[in-house]
Amino acid sequence: MGHKYLMLSELNMEGQFLGFVGKKSKNVKKLRLSVNNTNIKINIPKSLRRSLVTSLFPGEQILVDGISQFNLRNNKLKLTAYHIQPVGFCPVHYQIQETKAKIMVCQKSGCAKRGNQSLLFELEKTLCSRGLLHKVEIEHTGCQKTCGSTPNCVVILGNQQYKKHHPDAIASLLENHLQS
Repeated sequence: MGHKYLMLSELNMEGQFLGFVGKKSKNVKKLRLSVNNTNIKINIPKSLRRSLVTSLFPGEQILVDGISQFNLRNNKLKLTAYHIQPVGFCPVHYQIQETKAKIMVCQKSGCAKRGNQSLLFELEKTLCSRGLLHKVEIEHTGCQKTCGSTPNCVVILGNQQYKKHHPDAIASLLENHLQS
């Protein structure tokens, strides 16, 4: 039997820290980084997780050193950081404020296979390009019991729930709601 991963190269990139992937600070295993308007998820080793959760803020520019590996079994690229250093803030996008909207995206295997992974990627990309990503909480959920109408995504604004599937429609809805 061979190795599962093929080491590709060392990684050294600078970008805007968008947030952590995980519901609570205990479950943080990855961070989201925006580099040239592309969202990248990078694995964080256990030794760095606790200190990063308390020291990094969304909108902050960070420098990430790590390695990239290619998974030979599923043909996916895995990025793992071994050193993360804050560089500064991006003044245009960084604002401290409470999350006013929530987007729940089903991540169960059936929905993920039917398009929720690509919906999630496009949604994050659209929200980032419109400067809304820091105003919205994106929650990965279990089954929403509407598997027949995938991709499943629910937008919660106050007490209202909307089931829109196109990222541009969701972004427009959020812009209208968050401006008022």
